[in-house]
Parts: sequence; structure tokens; C-alpha cells
Amino acid sequence: MLDTPSAQVPTLSLADQARDPQGFAAALGQSFERFGFAIVADHGVPQDLIDRAWDETQQLFALPEEEKRGYFVEGAGGARGYTPFKTEIAKDAKHVDLKEFWHVGRELPEGHRFAGEMAPNIWPARPEGFKDTFVELFSAFDTAGDKLLSAIALHLGLDADWFDPAVRDGNSVLRLLHYPPIPVDAEGVRAGAHEDINLITLLLGAEEAGLELLDRQSGRWLAIKPPEGAMVVNVGDMLQRLTNHVLPSTTHRVINPPPERRGHSRYSMPFFLHPAPDFVIETLPQTITAENPNRYPEPISAQDYLMQRLVEIGLIKK
Repeated sequence: MLDTPSAQVPTLSLADQARDPQGFAAALGQSFERFGFAIVADHGVPQDLIDRAWDETQQLFALPEEEKRGYFVEGAGGARGYTPFKTEIAKDAKHVDLKEFWHVGRELPEGHRFAGEMAPNIWPARPEGFKDTFVELFSAFDTAGDKLLSAIALHLGLDADWFDPAVRDGNSVLRLLHYPPIPVDAEGVRAGAHEDINLITLLLGAEEAGLELLDRQSGRWLAIKPPEGAMVVNVGDMLQRLTNHVLPSTTHRVINPPPERRGHSRYSMPFFLHPAPDFVIETLPQTITAENPNRYPEPISAQDYLMQRLVEIGLIKK
């Protein structure tokens, strides 16, 4: 486990986008086409906000089990609030993941047209200031995500603002993840091999070892080790489908740490950037060629696709 090679996923600076939008788009697109992943520094999410969020995340998961479970909504698919330890399972996996998490979604005004598909947020009584911190962090992730989607659009030969209407009021989710300490003989892994459902995922907290991607070229698991403070960004299945696999959604996992680190918790914060529920995922014409025929002739709404996948990973029961 310790000799897992590091993936040569390039570290890009989002600050380069303003100076050279096409150059940044090409670099991001090439990294995605090769790995399905990119590492992005200078992402614009303020460090003091990130520090506050880490502190409040640790306080949240340190609450008594009974108190946390008071924020769990049975049958809601983990859409908002708390999801207990050992609930989620990777598709086709034999063991549930060794993690607990909390979901924050978009704050919608009363009477919004997506109120039926996007549940209201659940806010804990403590830690104090939690709501303000995570509404602000959600917005900062949203802004970074819009910039990255603009680069993806340029790479695909689309207008830079092509994704704007797709993700306006998008059903994005900010997940606060806690992998508790585990025994040396733990059954299963912290997060089984899986692909993400959404368009792209923006992840903070991958500096702590454990995140690996399955390299399609070599068939080997490669460790992802971003520089301190950088964001790991990966393609989700919705974007893979939209681009006819030109931008691939890569299998990844979080392995258990070496024995000397198993007494430590691991925290991370992925932002799953989703389109609006009524966005239709329909293969982009420019990604269909003789060598790459249309794999998805039937379009599907983002909401229907999401529901299918939540059943597969055990968050919604049929």
C-alpha cells in the first residue's frame, strides 16, 4: 500500500485563466482527458474561510452520536443534514464505506420552482456560526466551479458561458466528510472504488494521504498528492455522458491509512457541482465521431439520472 506511485496529475493555477483563458482551458482539458482529474491551485476560495470551515466540521462530527442522528432524515437519500457512519456503499462493493458525512445544498428562496427537487437545508444548533460559514463556502465553491466550467466549455469548442444556464440554481451539494479512526483489522475501506455522479467535483482536504485514482493507461492505482491548499478537481459521470466519454469520469477511492495513522481521523470537503434538475443531458454533437459513436442516444434529465444513481449507492431504497 505504501509504494503506490504518485499520479503525475499536473497542478494548474486558476489565476492563469484571466491572463490566458484558452491556454488554461487547454491545460485543464488535457489533464481531464488523460486522468479525469486535475489539481488546481490559486482557486480563489479564501484560506481564512477554509480554516473556519475545517474547525467547524471537526466540531460538528465531535458532537454526541444521538445529537448528530437528530439531523438524519430517514428515506431522504442523504440529500441534506447528517448521514451516519457505514451508510453509503460504492456501486457493486461488498462492504459499506467507513465514513459519516453532512450535506449542505443551495439555499433557495421560498416558492422557488425547484423546491420540490431540492430540499431545504438542515442547520445544526451547534457549532455556533455553522450556517454562515457554509453558506459562504458554498458560494465560494460555486464561483470557482463556474470558472472551471467556463474553461471546460472552451476546451470543448463551446462558448465560455455555455454552462451558465445549466448550473444556475444547480442542485450542487457540499459534503463535509469524516473518516473516523479505524482498527487495524477494519473490514472495508474508507471509500470504495467509485465514480462521482455530477458534472465536476471540487475537493479540499486531499493533502492527507489516501485518495487514489485508477489510471486507465497502466491499470494501476495512483496516489493523488496535491500541494498544500490546492483543490483536486475531477470529472463526474454527468460530464462524461455529456461529452460522450471525451472527458472521462475516473474510478477513485480512499484507502485506509498505514497502521500508525489509523488512530487519526481524516476530513475532506468535496463540492459536487450539479446542473439544475431540469437540465437535459444530451450528447454534445462535436463529441460524436466515427471512432466515438454516440453512446447515449437517449437524453435524460439531470434529476432522473441523479435518482437512478442514488439507488445504486444505497442512499435511496427502492
